[in-house]
Amino acid sequence: MTSTPTPSGELDLPLVVTSLMKGVVYRDDQEVTWRHLLALQSQVRDHIDVLGLVVVIDETEGYAFLRSAPVDPEVEESSALRLVARRPLSFHQSLLLALLRKRLAQFDADASDTRLILTRDQIVEMLTVFMPARTTQTRMVDQIDSHIAKAIDLGFLRRVQGSEGVFEVRRILKAFVDGQWLSEFEERLAQYALEFAVPEDS
Repeated sequence: MTSTPTPSGELDLPLVVTSLMKGVVYRDDQEVTWRHLLALQSQVRDHIDVLGLVVVIDETEGYAFLRSAPVDPEVEESSALRLVARRPLSFHQSLLLALLRKRLAQFDADASDTRLILTRDQIVEMLTVFMPARTTQTRMVDQIDSHIAKAIDLGFLRRVQGSEGVFEVRRILKAFVDGQWLSEFEERLAQYALEFAVPEDS
């Protein structure tokens, strides 16, 4: 692809690469960077390839991010250059992402809007059935709040400005939680729910 100058001036490769190294680039939040990224895709890919990274661009959903390139199976992973850190998640953090992903799929099938907005109370309700029965209400909500904070830190949730306890589910979640991941994870949910659900007579 041959890049051409944009109306706003010269294309800025350092701006694009630096923004990607910092995290996800969203079309809605970073319009200039996004425009330059689309025009400089080939140069960006060549630039980050030497770092052992690949750039993932979803023009339909409007986001881009860096992912570690596949590791040569003959090379020990510990010796491979890894600039994109892996972040281990607890079961309930993984559960929250799975539930949000399913909610997003249902939303896309039923709604015409592009933004899935959930309240804190809705998220608490989603997770409550999977919390240990002996957990007190206050402790349970505190734990769920920490899971929400983790999802925000990872970029999968964003607080809606001007609205307390209201969150937008970011569409980049679809790139990390795909159908296969959901299928494998759901195999554990039914048994977990039976084991930890609050008894009806409690």
